[in-house]
Amino acid sequence: MSGAEEKRPTGPARPTSRDVARLAGVSHTAVSFVFNGRAEGNLSPATQERIRQAAAQLGYRPDPVARGLRRRRTAVIGLVTDEIASSPFAGRLLRGAMETAWAGEHLVLTVDCGGDPAKEDAAVAELLDRRVDGIIYAAMSLRRVRVPEGLHRTHSVLANCLPEDGSLPCVIPAERAGGRTAARLLLERGHRRLALVGGQDDIAYGERLRGFRDALRAEGVTVPPDWVVRTGGEISSGYEGATRLLDGVPAERRPTGLFCYNDRVAAGALHAATRLGIAVPGDLSVVGYDDQEHMAAHLTPPLTTVALPHRAMGETAARLLLDAIATGRTPPATTRRIACPVINRASVGPAPIP
Repeated sequence: MSGAEEKRPTGPARPTSRDVARLAGVSHTAVSFVFNGRAEGNLSPATQERIRQAAAQLGYRPDPVARGLRRRRTAVIGLVTDEIASSPFAGRLLRGAMETAWAGEHLVLTVDCGGDPAKEDAAVAELLDRRVDGIIYAAMSLRRVRVPEGLHRTHSVLANCLPEDGSLPCVIPAERAGGRTAARLLLERGHRRLALVGGQDDIAYGERLRGFRDALRAEGVTVPPDWVVRTGGEISSGYEGATRLLDGVPAERRPTGLFCYNDRVAAGALHAATRLGIAVPGDLSVVGYDDQEHMAAHLTPPLTTVALPHRAMGETAARLLLDAIATGRTPPATTRRIACPVINRASVGPAPIP
């Protein structure tokens, strides 16, 4: 085989900052000033523009590795999750974090660990070895979490979870305020006979129930103990709970408004109402929680719900992390609660006239 045959084409060489300097007719230092953020006060606007035009003409982009070494940053943040990839809300949280990071000139490297603590520790260690600028740890559902080993060695923020040891800043939904919002949706339409259906043994249920009762107490409305029906978090749970409250009960003695633990429970409640011949929202109003994609808007009737702010949590967590990276100061280990917005659809109407 000849020497010529052994050679492989390597393609056109990547343009360098020196190529840009030659084309723009400036020094190599001037090009460095522009792409390292030091041009202001050192170069005229016209010279800066000439350098940028030359770079665009050549297709030049600064080497992120070299730039990272100079700045002691990699422009990459890690996002470690438990089982969030299997959650219907994953896309919103990830999108919020990624777009905020991108706006801050950072990429996001995501690792889903399937809820395995050993994998979480290994993922954090690998990200630290890759010298990421910081790490977000996100959970599928609001809960207290063991902080993975290594998170304290870099800037870190938790999303949709609380640290067991209270050692890191976290961003979570304002669940108690969300419960108050759900109750007010019904109270403002004249409902006074209200019940809560569904619920699991988790932080979200406790906070939503407290908020629900806050709003009713402020209006002097009481909920009979047997109208708080904790049956779980699935469609079957909503069907069971609503049937228990509605089946065979005269209209004047049954609730006119149901606050459901989540949208799956609300779907079950709507199914029970249909089977029992109870019109929604004419005879019964139903409020869900979560705004679950591909579900809430497609129920009959479309479900009024309180949305979990997954996108806003991702955005806030990424913004906190970027601020810490920029300043070199880790934010205090406080809890930031993000408002849960109302999504008005067709399942809530005026209280029926006795």
